[in-house]
Amino acid sequence: MDLTPEEIRNFVQAWYGTLAQNGGCCGSSACCEPQPAAVYPADLLVQLPPEVAGFSLGCANPLAAAHLQPGERVLDLGSGGGLDCFLAALQVGERGQVIGVDMTPAMVRRARQAAARLGLRQVEFRHGYLEHLPVATASVDVVISNCVINLVPDKNRVFAEMFRVLRPGGRIAIADVVVKGSLPASLQADPLAWSACLAGALEVETYRRGLEVAGFVQVTLIPAGEAGLTLDHIAEGIPFSALITAFKPALTPPSTPQTALA
Repeated sequence: MDLTPEEIRNFVQAWYGTLAQNGGCCGSSACCEPQPAAVYPADLLVQLPPEVAGFSLGCANPLAAAHLQPGERVLDLGSGGGLDCFLAALQVGERGQVIGVDMTPAMVRRARQAAARLGLRQVEFRHGYLEHLPVATASVDVVISNCVINLVPDKNRVFAEMFRVLRPGGRIAIADVVVKGSLPASLQADPLAWSACLAGALEVETYRRGLEVAGFVQVTLIPAGEAGLTLDHIAEGIPFSALITAFKPALTPPSTPQTALA
């Protein structure tokens, strides 16, 4: 029997609420592997306390594709314990801002407590859903996310929200679990498989088209991990971690009327 969007949301929220309180991994070979020390630059992780640097539920490093600059405003979708937000804050500096949004109250509390301990005033965490982001329109330069969009049933709504909150010329850098081909129906109806970042994996070309329909351009999707790995190396029907980048078109300046020569 198919799961309703509300059933998926409730199960995922309860699952990650438990992880926020107890720590741990989501249990998937695609999600949470490898661990932070193998994904993020060591010189970044050492700037954070072990209990922060060691808590990650992601599948790759979206910051590697974000190319953050000092002073930029960054939004993290599904910010969890806050690791990507804190690493982003180190890159955008005090003149920048980082906003994390997560639907799980326990995750938001954990992240806020960590931010207070770290004294990172440019980082804030908001409770909310990715389909209805509590963020103003055209207010951020970069949207990042790490192994979260696959957990949302209505991904097209998330793509539209990302486009809405970005300023013209803004960009996304997403780490997510996707699949070539289709997943078994039995897997898609398994709530545990949803929480393990498997059942909600979107087909590669469907993901790409969804972003383009939302308005994004220059969409790229490559397997995360080993350098030189391409989609041709990926087996059909097996979820895998990918890095997805795209841009919101910049505003085209109005043309200047030509003045007739006297």
